[in-house]
Amino acid sequence: MNKSELVDEVASAASLDKKSAEAAVTAMIDAVIAETKGGNKVTLFGFGTFTPRSRAARIGRNPQTGAPVKIAASKGVGFAPASAFKQALNPRAAAKKAATAKKAGPAKKATSKKAAPAKKSAKSAKKR
Repeated sequence: MNKSELVDEVASAASLDKKSAEAAVTAMIDAVIAETKGGNKVTLFGFGTFTPRSRAARIGRNPQTGAPVKIAASKGVGFAPASAFKQALNPRAAAKKAATAKKAGPAKKATSKKAAPAKKSAKSAKKR
Protein backbone atom coordinates (compact mmCIF):
# COMPACT_ATOMS: atom_id res chain seq x y z
CA MET A 1 0.00 0.00 0.00
CA ASN A 2 1.38 3.41 -0.90
CA LYS A 3 0.40 6.85 0.36
CA SER A 4 -2.32 7.48 -2.24
CA GLU A 5 -3.93 4.11 -1.46
CA LEU A 6 -3.77 4.95 2.24
CA VAL A 7 -5.45 8.29 1.55
CA ASP A 8 -8.23 6.47 -0.35
CA GLU A 9 -8.73 4.06 2.59
CA VAL A 10 -8.87 6.92 5.13
CA ALA A 11 -11.27 8.85 2.92
CA SER A 12 -13.68 5.91 2.63
CA ALA A 13 -13.38 4.79 6.27
CA ALA A 14 -13.88 8.28 7.73
CA SER A 15 -16.32 9.38 4.99
CA LEU A 16 -14.12 12.36 4.09
CA ASP A 17 -13.36 13.84 0.72
CA LYS A 18 -10.02 12.85 -0.75
CA LYS A 19 -8.43 16.27 -0.18
CA SER A 20 -9.25 16.27 3.54
CA ALA A 21 -8.05 12.69 3.95
CA GLU A 22 -4.77 13.52 2.22
CA ALA A 23 -4.29 16.53 4.51
CA ALA A 24 -4.94 14.33 7.57
CA VAL A 25 -2.52 11.59 6.47
CA THR A 26 0.17 14.13 5.59
CA ALA A 27 -0.28 15.94 8.91
CA MET A 28 0.04 12.68 10.84
CA ILE A 29 3.19 11.65 8.98
CA ASP A 30 4.73 15.11 9.42
CA ALA A 31 3.95 15.07 13.15
CA VAL A 32 5.62 11.66 13.62
CA ILE A 33 8.69 12.80 11.66
CA ALA A 34 8.97 16.07 13.59
CA GLU A 35 8.73 14.38 16.99
CA THR A 36 11.25 11.62 16.20
CA LYS A 37 13.58 14.19 14.65
CA GLY A 38 13.43 16.08 17.94
CA GLY A 39 14.52 12.92 19.78
CA ASN A 40 11.10 12.07 21.21
CA LYS A 41 9.43 8.68 21.18
CA VAL A 42 6.01 8.56 19.45
CA THR A 43 3.50 6.00 20.72
CA LEU A 44 0.25 5.35 18.86
CA PHE A 45 -1.96 3.22 21.10
CA GLY A 46 -2.96 -0.02 19.38
CA PHE A 47 -0.48 0.56 16.52
CA GLY A 48 3.07 0.86 17.81
CA THR A 49 5.98 3.00 18.92
CA PHE A 50 8.45 4.94 16.80
CA THR A 51 11.77 5.33 18.64
CA PRO A 52 14.65 7.52 17.40
CA ARG A 53 17.99 5.73 17.20
CA SER A 54 21.52 7.07 16.77
CA ARG A 55 24.37 5.16 15.15
CA ALA A 56 27.90 6.20 16.01
CA ALA A 57 30.58 6.75 13.37
CA ARG A 58 32.57 3.60 12.72
CA ILE A 59 35.09 1.97 10.39
CA GLY A 60 33.67 -0.54 7.90
CA ARG A 61 35.22 -2.62 5.15
CA ASN A 62 34.77 -2.45 1.41
CA PRO A 63 33.57 -5.99 0.57
CA GLN A 64 35.36 -6.06 -2.81
CA THR A 65 38.78 -4.78 -1.74
CA GLY A 66 38.74 -5.22 2.03
CA ALA A 67 39.97 -1.63 2.42
CA PRO A 68 38.77 0.26 5.52
CA VAL A 69 36.00 2.80 4.90
CA LYS A 70 34.79 5.52 7.27
CA ILE A 71 31.05 5.34 7.91
CA ALA A 72 29.56 8.58 9.20
CA ALA A 73 27.29 8.80 12.23
CA SER A 74 23.61 8.71 11.35
CA LYS A 75 20.16 8.78 12.85
CA GLY A 76 17.38 6.32 12.21
CA VAL A 77 14.08 5.25 13.65
CA GLY A 78 12.93 1.95 15.08
CA PHE A 79 9.36 0.69 15.12
CA ALA A 80 7.94 -1.72 17.67
CA PRO A 81 4.38 -2.87 16.96
CA ALA A 82 1.85 -2.78 19.81
CA SER A 83 0.53 -6.04 21.22
CA ALA A 84 -2.91 -5.33 19.69
CA PHE A 85 -1.24 -5.00 16.28
CA LYS A 86 0.64 -8.29 16.79
CA GLN A 87 -2.56 -10.06 17.86
CA ALA A 88 -4.34 -8.78 14.75
CA LEU A 89 -1.57 -10.26 12.62
CA ASN A 90 -1.44 -13.56 14.51
CA PRO A 91 -5.00 -14.38 15.64
CA ARG A 92 -4.27 -18.06 16.36
CA ALA A 93 -1.26 -17.33 18.56
CA ALA A 94 -3.24 -14.70 20.47
CA ALA A 95 -6.10 -17.15 21.11
CA LYS A 96 -3.67 -19.84 22.23
CA LYS A 97 -1.86 -17.41 24.54
CA ALA A 98 -5.16 -16.29 26.12
CA ALA A 99 -6.23 -19.91 26.67
CA THR A 100 -2.98 -20.84 28.44
CA ALA A 101 -3.24 -17.75 30.65
CA LYS A 102 -6.70 -18.84 31.80
CA LYS A 103 -5.53 -22.40 32.56
CA ALA A 104 -2.49 -21.31 34.57
CA GLY A 105 -4.49 -19.63 37.32
CA PRO A 106 -2.89 -17.81 40.24
CA ALA A 107 0.72 -18.55 41.08
CA LYS A 108 1.42 -20.69 44.14
CA LYS A 109 3.38 -19.25 47.02
CA ALA A 110 6.80 -20.75 47.58
CA THR A 111 7.36 -22.19 51.03
CA SER A 112 10.77 -22.32 52.61
CA LYS A 113 10.67 -25.62 54.46
CA LYS A 114 13.93 -27.46 54.95
CA ALA A 115 14.08 -30.91 53.47
CA ALA A 116 14.21 -33.73 56.02
CA PRO A 117 17.35 -35.89 55.96
CA ALA A 118 17.00 -38.95 53.78
CA LYS A 119 16.00 -42.13 55.64
CA LYS A 120 17.90 -45.32 55.11
CA SER A 121 16.01 -48.07 53.40
CA ALA A 122 15.46 -51.48 54.99
CA LYS A 123 17.80 -53.18 52.49
CA SER A 124 20.73 -50.91 53.29
CA ALA A 125 20.15 -51.44 57.02
CA LYS A 126 20.38 -55.25 56.59
CA LYS A 127 23.70 -55.04 54.73
CA ARG A 128 25.41 -53.54 57.82
